[in-house]
Amino acid sequence: MDMSRRALLKVIVLGDIGVGKTSLMNQYVYKKFSQQYKSTIGADFVTKELQIDDKLVTLQIWDTAGQERFQSLGSAFYRGADCCVLVYDVNIQKSFETLNNWHDEFVKQAADPADPGAFPFILFGNKIDVDGGRSRVVSEKKAREWCASRGDIPYFETSAKEGYNVHEAFLCVAKMALEGEQEQEHEQEHDIYFQGISETVSEVEQRGGCAC
Repeated sequence: MDMSRRALLKVIVLGDIGVGKTSLMNQYVYKKFSQQYKSTIGADFVTKELQIDDKLVTLQIWDTAGQERFQSLGSAFYRGADCCVLVYDVNIQKSFETLNNWHDEFVKQAADPADPGAFPFILFGNKIDVDGGRSRVVSEKKAREWCASRGDIPYFETSAKEGYNVHEAFLCVAKMALEGEQEQEHEQEHDIYFQGISETVSEVEQRGGCAC
């Protein structure tokens, strides 16, 4: 396959411990869900290939530990990311309140300091299946208001256990990441073009003549 039609995209999944980050990834990639909870240590990743228009996209999805003591590992894992998925548990208020911390820490560590608002984020409200929704403490309205306050971040309500909305949510992630990468490639081509013009002008100035 033409390499220009392939794309490797790095996606970081962030959120408090126990919100279902690993379960969402396993449901998306392997279509599996385990009732046994096992905390992620440090970071791990899975890959998934999918076709978007004429591109074969390989998503490299990084699952970072939600424990605060591992947050110092952040910059190494965040670097080179094409999209960031923020996850909270709709049944746990604290996991929603800490979204600001996860968002701001990622921006500080990985986003372009010149334009941090341009980096693609997406929010998943997970575990909507728990207790038939009766245990829910964070409303969809409240979540969407938070997304609006952060530059209209896309929002999906998910259930890793039931597989609800998981594929659709990650497809949106892939499209956003691909769009961001293509914009970066365009900017790089733009910069190289003008760098070439600049160097040509500089040579002309040194000769003291015209480039004709």
